[in-house]
Amino acid sequence: MKQLEIFKALSNKTRLEILQWLKDPEASFPEQAHVSGFELGVCVGEIQRKAGLTQSTVSEYLSILQRAGLVTSTRVGQWTYYKRNDIAFDELSKIIQSDI
Repeated sequence: MKQLEIFKALSNKTRLEILQWLKDPEASFPEQAHVSGFELGVCVGEIQRKAGLTQSTVSEYLSILQRAGLVTSTRVGQWTYYKRNDIAFDELSKIIQSDI
């Protein structure tokens, strides 16, 4: 786990909000039009609407979170869906408890 990359990814308010929203997508987002439920994650467009930022900014934020291993993505046709990588958060918790 790349600790510095993870902490840099967490150092932005909007990226933290995105992670919080993805923790409970059913409560944070409306039903998605192209898939049933949130098993695949949340569509970039929905995240962008909730964040109130441009598509390119949200895509960059999600890319940073993905490089840090905090989210995963699934592509379905023209849409990309993101979800939290809960295993990474378990590992991060262990690092914080043992190393920091």
